[in-house]
Amino acid sequence: MIRRINLGLRKRIKQRERSRAAYALPAFFTAGNIFLGFVSILKSFQGAILVTGGSGGSNPHFEIAAIMIGLAALLDGLDGRIARMTNTVSDFGRELDSLADVITFGLAPAVLAYAWGVQFADAGGNAALREHLLRVGYFAAFMFVLCGAARLARFNIQINPVPKNPGKPDRKYFVGLPIPAAAALIAAVVYASDSVPLQWWILSVCWIGLLALVSFLMVSTWRYRSFKDISMLRPRSPLTVIFLGSIIYLLWNYSQPMLLTLSVMYVGSGIVVRVGGIVRRFVRQPPAQPRTA
Repeated sequence: MIRRINLGLRKRIKQRERSRAAYALPAFFTAGNIFLGFVSILKSFQGAILVTGGSGGSNPHFEIAAIMIGLAALLDGLDGRIARMTNTVSDFGRELDSLADVITFGLAPAVLAYAWGVQFADAGGNAALREHLLRVGYFAAFMFVLCGAARLARFNIQINPVPKNPGKPDRKYFVGLPIPAAAALIAAVVYASDSVPLQWWILSVCWIGLLALVSFLMVSTWRYRSFKDISMLRPRSPLTVIFLGSIIYLLWNYSQPMLLTLSVMYVGSGIVVRVGGIVRRFVRQPPAQPRTA
């Protein structure tokens, strides 16, 4: 009898240990997410110091900062999927993940965007123009952080949100551009440019415009595919394996153009879908009937 009781206690203890380990695994990925964001911010500072010291050309610190953001986006996708697969989703994990996203996908890309694309812009000796450019750059970077935080807060309080242009009922969508995708676009542009800081002020103006656009997309109600309805446990066709293998090969050998292309395609998908919906409604709108006397 005593032996059976001891065996039961041991089983309960093992189950509790497994449960704690399962809950700790998503938190481990979230902690890694925060660490990568922290490293990205430090590398952005070091890159700015290197350029200030007179070093031109490709900046390895900016490159590492962009890579850290890209790796963090990968970890962010893994921690949520692992939590759902192990049925360990919790309020604590959700809040910790949101705080991590503000640092890694809000603050880190904003610092990188300003240091790489605005801080060293040359206005052709026009001090007033350069001063205005820096101020607008500060504002655009701040709006990126603010809109990203607002996007996360809205995501946390909404239950079954419906985008302004709802899609197919069997698919899952995000309402607004997810902040990891916005950060990935910033990192992909920096990485694809060989991390050479922008110096022509016109390019800096275009860069600020991109920051403003991405900030708007994050707080918009336009739909973006979440891909949460895709199960990795289901059997796949040979064509799917070939497609994934091709993507891996291209990412390994042509990482710069591929990452930029994938980021632009995803961010632009929401714009294309929204504009396409407006055009379809305009075309399908019946013509106004003439008034009869």
